Amino acid sequence: MSNKSTPHPMTEELLAAGIPPEFHASLGQHGVGALVTKMGIVFTHMSADSMVATMPVEGNTQVTGLLHGGAHVVLAETLGSFAAFFHAGPNSRVVGIEINATHHRGASSGLVTGTATPVHLGRTLTTHEVVMTNATGQRLSTCRITNMILAS
Repeated sequence: MSNKSTPHPMTEELLAAGIPPEFHASLGQHGVGALVTKMGIVFTHMSADSMVATMPVEGNTQVTGLLHGGAHVVLAETLGSFAAFFHAGPNSRVVGIEINATHHRGASSGLVTGTATPVHLGRTLTTHEVVMTNATGQRLSTCRITNMILAS
């Protein structure tokens, strides 16, 4: 017998990452992933047309105190992959097959906001541009990610 009031096993993790409750079931038993949690990524908007999240600079810096370039890419891949999943639907799986990044300016404090917008939404491939900005809206980096939609 199933208890309908039993929360999703990843409820705490999903809520901490800003995932609205209506999306919890479609994320299965995986939650948002350990790296998303470690990096402090929090989603602020989720739709097939736009995926937005923030990430703190603190804790994600390189030795010189600037936001690590790899942290930009982690945020971009997270946003692009979630956006591809939203496009593909809850019974699909997506895998990243290509990502690139151009870093325009450094950040040494505050929050970085990443916004993924679709470039191509196909039946088997999606491509998203992900722009990272600082609190004043200055572009920090531009990434492009392509995901493959796998058969269910």
